[in-house]
Amino acid sequence: MDSTTVAIKGDDKRVEVAWTPSIRERIPGGIAVAALMAAMLGMLTLALVNAFTSASPAFNTWVHNVGKLWMPGAQGIGPYSGKETLALVGWFGSWVILHFVLWKQDLEVSRWLVLFLAGVGIATTLIWPPVFEYLAGHK
Repeated sequence: MDSTTVAIKGDDKRVEVAWTPSIRERIPGGIAVAALMAAMLGMLTLALVNAFTSASPAFNTWVHNVGKLWMPGAQGIGPYSGKETLALVGWFGSWVILHFVLWKQDLEVSRWLVLFLAGVGIATTLIWPPVFEYLAGHK
């Protein structure tokens, strides 16, 4: 809020201050929701690619080749370079799309935060070795 007026009335020692609301426009919640959902989708992409590379040697090789396309030293870190590349593409691609779909919508961020936290929990569970090894058929 911005102060607009200060007035002293006669011999009175009191000062009266009037306040006006800020003129700044309210930012729609869709922008924040787009960023949260994109981050969640990037994490889920990493988790799913990790599980699938454990299950399929052919997919593992393909993911490694994706990383070698642009990352220096990718040969030394193996398919992790491709996993991170695909997660980056999933995050950034979904952020661009969701931003343009949701940017004018005034969504309640707190409701979407619950979905974001659930997605992060699922992604974290899928990255855990006992879980992704079980899903890949390893014992």
